[in-house]
Amino acid sequence: MPADLSAAEALALRMTSLLLRPHPGGQPGTVAEVVEWFGAMQAQDLASGLWSLGARLPGFRLTDVQQALERREALRTWPMRGTVHLVPPADARWMLEVTGVRSLAGAATRRAQLGLTDADVDRALDVLGAALTGGGRLTRSQCLATLREAGLGTDGQRGYHLLWFASVRGVTCVAPNVGAEQSFALLDEWAPTPRQLDRDEALAVLAHRYVRGHGPVTDREFAGWTGLTLTDARRGLTAAGDALSTVRVDGQPMYVDAALADAPRTPLDEMLALPGFDEYLLGYRDRTLMLDPAHQAAVVPGNNGIFQATVVHAGRVAGVWKRRIGRSAVTVTIQPLTRLTGTARARVEQALGRYADFLGLPPRFEWQA
Repeated sequence: MPADLSAAEALALRMTSLLLRPHPGGQPGTVAEVVEWFGAMQAQDLASGLWSLGARLPGFRLTDVQQALERREALRTWPMRGTVHLVPPADARWMLEVTGVRSLAGAATRRAQLGLTDADVDRALDVLGAALTGGGRLTRSQCLATLREAGLGTDGQRGYHLLWFASVRGVTCVAPNVGAEQSFALLDEWAPTPRQLDRDEALAVLAHRYVRGHGPVTDREFAGWTGLTLTDARRGLTAAGDALSTVRVDGQPMYVDAALADAPRTPLDEMLALPGFDEYLLGYRDRTLMLDPAHQAAVVPGNNGIFQATVVHAGRVAGVWKRRIGRSAVTVTIQPLTRLTGTARARVEQALGRYADFLGLPPRFEWQA
């Protein structure tokens, strides 16, 4: 019989799954281990993606994470929902084949809107493949220039579409920045030893990693995260077998990593500073466990998909923050969304101090009313 959990107990387990509090199975200690834990981590905003890793790797600095990405402990591509994620290099190809290709469903319509033909995108694959062969890395602007030299238009959104298409088709991937600019490399050269999985194995791995990194969650949350059909999502959860356990939260069945099924339900109290584009919020469609609906507009102003960085207390969003990075310090502006006492404010500054340490800069704090 599945255990019945209160919302507070479910939130405590979820924060443990997200590696935002100590995990009884031990904490991943490298960039590669954190990314594999989740299977994929939201990273369309690179700065957010880097701090998502740093927040889960105490003692790491920005340069440590950047060096790990240069060592190819993880790479960025569009594995699902048409959104850039960090993924384990060995898993990039099968993820693109199982979930990434679903974002291609509307590609023909989009190409027609942009005035691109099927021949244009096929030509772009050949051009980028040839230009990058031999271990080369080209910046975004160099890729676009290469496409233009081959007679392909890149104005408007055409260039973005061609670069996106090349990655979703598994020709390229997003390599670490060159200076401040995004760069691209050949996927086959950046990840030369791809993991081979049949479809059922792939669905099972996806299901286990999503639940392990986000649970307790429903089958619909898994489908939403991957972009899979609900049928395939349920197929993957079933295929994951004994790696998962079921619980009930307010009467609703949910999945949790079997390793957490009997974990102590210790009360939440942690104060955290998280980036806006983090699995903490973006890993779910239903965010009510973590976010008061009254604070939605502050976290996603204009409901435009741009998430503000969050202050999180006891698993719940308590404020938002922004940073300005200068040469000698990082200035952090904090907007509380709940009442924060003097003691709580000191803890917020301590949490944001970890972010400043990650950057290697002293912090300056500004509080909004």
